[in-house]
Amino acid sequence: MSRKLLTYLGNLINDVERLLPFIFRQGGPPPALSLAAQPSYWTVNCDRSQHRPYSFKDLLGDGFLWAVPKHRRTIEKRLKRKFGFPEYSWKLLRVKTHLRTCNHCGHDYEAGLLCTNCYQKVREETKLMQEKIQEELGLEPIEKDVIVLYEGERKEQPAEFLNGKRIVEMPKLRPMWFTKNLLQKTTQQPATTKEVKPNDLA
Repeated sequence: MSRKLLTYLGNLINDVERLLPFIFRQGGPPPALSLAAQPSYWTVNCDRSQHRPYSFKDLLGDGFLWAVPKHRRTIEKRLKRKFGFPEYSWKLLRVKTHLRTCNHCGHDYEAGLLCTNCYQKVREETKLMQEKIQEELGLEPIEKDVIVLYEGERKEQPAEFLNGKRIVEMPKLRPMWFTKNLLQKTTQQPATTKEVKPNDLA
């Protein structure tokens, strides 16, 4: 079917190209009863058209046979694709069975995802930490490890742990949900003990 259609379109283009000189009077013979010795306007155009033939394909370009939609979808079809059809598949009233209730805040969330209400607290705390680090250390390259400590935690850390590291202190107490093991490295090379990191989970 497509091959016949292409053959039909090719023949149609060839027929139109043969009719163009007679329609626009380009390349045809000079008008009758013309006895002027100077070359006429039609002859000059005929000579020019011989060097650069006029083609109907120049008007159409490469987009004549592109697979583009010929009609716009109606609003009814768009709504059916979005919400479904009541007799077959009604997407709007489909019951969600993968909702869970957060044990900490009580908000609902989808299974396999984080609770948005609890994660909002993490985002706010992370933003405060980033602002504090930028305020004290600036935008200079950091060659050493950066440790974030809250109020009253610097005295609990041994001197060997703080040696050679940059300390950033937050002017408030550590939140209850923000445990210390979140900023602890999971592996250390070389390992000298059989202790599994992170620890202090309680």
